[in-house]
Parts: sequence; C-alpha cells; structure tokens
Amino acid sequence: MSELTTPYWAFVDAGFEVQLASIAGGRPPVDPRSMAGPRGRGPSVDRFEAAPGAMARFNDTPVLQPESGDGFDAVFLAGGHGTMWDFRGNATLRTVVERAFRRGAVVAAVCHGPAGLLDATDERGQPILRGRRATGFTNAEEDAVELTAAMPYLLEDEMRRLGARFEAAANFAPFTVQDGNLITGQNPASAAPIGDLIVAALRSRPGASG
Repeated sequence: MSELTTPYWAFVDAGFEVQLASIAGGRPPVDPRSMAGPRGRGPSVDRFEAAPGAMARFNDTPVLQPESGDGFDAVFLAGGHGTMWDFRGNATLRTVVERAFRRGAVVAAVCHGPAGLLDATDERGQPILRGRRATGFTNAEEDAVELTAAMPYLLEDEMRRLGARFEAAANFAPFTVQDGNLITGQNPASAAPIGDLIVAALRSRPGASG
C-alpha cells in the first residue's frame, strides 16, 4: 500500500493532479501485510486512510482504458506481488505504457511494478527496457522473502532478458534509477525516493504546473 500512498502524497504535495486507475476497477487488491503495524503501513498509509477524498477514489478506481494515460505528464505503476500476474500480459496496460513512453511522458514503476513494463515496446518495436538502466525487486530480495517458488517468473531475470541494464543496491535498501523518461525503484523502501525523483523530473519540464 505504501508503494502507492507514499508517491501519491509526493505528487499531491508538489501540486500535481493525480488520477488513480486499476486493471479491474473498484478497490484494487492490497497485500494485507502492507496494512499491518507501523512497519508495514508507514505514515503515508495513515494519512491516506485519514483523507476521505483519497480513500473514496481508491475504493472506486476507474477501469484502466487504453487512453487512460493520455494527457498526463507521467504514468506510475505501484508494485505488490500481484502485479507479476495482473500487469504482465495485460494489453490495455501495455498500450497505456507504450503511448506514454513514446510521447516522452515520464514512465515510472517501483518494486514489482516494472512487471508492467515488460511487454511495452518503443517506436522501433524494441522493448522499452532494452539498453536502458533500470531496477526492480531483485532475485535476492525474492529469495529473502521466501517467495521465489511462488512467482510465475523472476522480475530481475525478465528485465535482464529483455536487455535492461539492471542495477540494484543491497536487499531492501532504497534505490532508484532514472534513464531518460524511464524511472524505476527497487523495492518498497524506494517508494519515497521514486516519488521525489518523479516530481523533480516533472518540475524540470517546460510548463510544469507543480
């Protein structure tokens, strides 16, 4: 949950408009561990739940459409293990990411969120990850949480297979990478720095309103 709420508040506090959307619409599924106790929740989750408008939008997200990212300066994919199934292979999400990336909007993802980047291609039909610096939840981190066997694939392996110049820090340490308009974060601890990095990237653009 904090992978959504921490960047959300970074965007809102910087003055940017934020639109939530999800694959199926309604209330997106949330890992219950991310809602349990101070370590799992974090202050951004508490703030989000205390904000009636934010929770109302989260509980009734629109279904993602191919044009959902059009007109926005950035598309951000929060993580969670469920994205390994829900994001990859979803034609609508692929279209949203491709359209945003190809027009030069910021495309960002944290933790397992880069699963939503795996299918996307650039104008030449090449994976958007090919030759670009990027990060995501690592094989070592998956081993550490004892979920390697439960995964349909390993995110680090797939990003490398597609030609990403994969980089990583120590397990569960905050780490982000920016390569042009592509911004990625390694793990849940990277939610705060990736939010700040996206805000900085947006503010550096002509006509930025935040």
